[in-house]
Amino acid sequence: MTAAPRTTLVARDLVVEHRAAGRARPPDPVRALDGCSLTVAAGACTAMVGRSGSGKSTLVRVLLGLEGVAGGSLTWGDATLRTARRRGGPPGRPTAFRRAVQYVAQDPAASLDPRHRVRRLVAEPLRRLGVPGDHERLVREALERVDLGAEVLRARAGTLSGGQAQRVALARAVVTRPRLLLADEPTSGLDPARRDQVLDLLAALHRDDGVGVLLVTHDLRAAERLCPTTAVLDTGRVVEHRPTTDLLAAPDHATTRRLVAALHPLLEGSR
Repeated sequence: MTAAPRTTLVARDLVVEHRAAGRARPPDPVRALDGCSLTVAAGACTAMVGRSGSGKSTLVRVLLGLEGVAGGSLTWGDATLRTARRRGGPPGRPTAFRRAVQYVAQDPAASLDPRHRVRRLVAEPLRRLGVPGDHERLVREALERVDLGAEVLRARAGTLSGGQAQRVALARAVVTRPRLLLADEPTSGLDPARRDQVLDLLAALHRDDGVGVLLVTHDLRAAERLCPTTAVLDTGRVVEHRPTTDLLAAPDHATTRRLVAALHPLLEGSR
């Protein structure tokens, strides 16, 4: 297929503050993001790694428009996305952005209502976002892209195997033909075979359809396998963002060195 012009998602100096609830005099807010900046081009494949509590999940929520910020900016191409929290709700995102940037949850199967049939689940983003065209055809094409046939269309999500459910959830994310997938720990808790299947699917979507991937993970092995570039998040900010092979060979930041040191025995055993 012909590659479309790239659009870039740019976060600049994002600040997110969290306060403890339920106290008469709450303590000073904790900064979940503290001047966080990250650039991800649609069509590119980038990993974002960091330990638990580094701010990865908060950054994903901000990128998806699910959490407001205390400072900084977010742009998608030429458009500045609203980051200030609306009264009674999150900032929100324009429909064009929500079509172009889709989310793959840490537990994809948990995002599927077990009572609903696959046809309805995969078509739901098309209806919600007002995507024109033949929805039945788009649903079938999305299933084909994740190696599922039309025989699953009438199956209820609760009857699917774990592998099938993961593929349906991924089909649901790609049915709008997004430019960028935010994949939040998609291999967490999986056995090696299932982990490799998920990474192979993401690689195929990137290679064959030009879909960009932001892989959010604590697993440097997954980053090395899938992504040419990797950003390292620590205490709410990006401390390194370089080619993955260079980062693994010569990490600059102390946090990166600790992550690589924890991986080193596994890397040595695989060579």
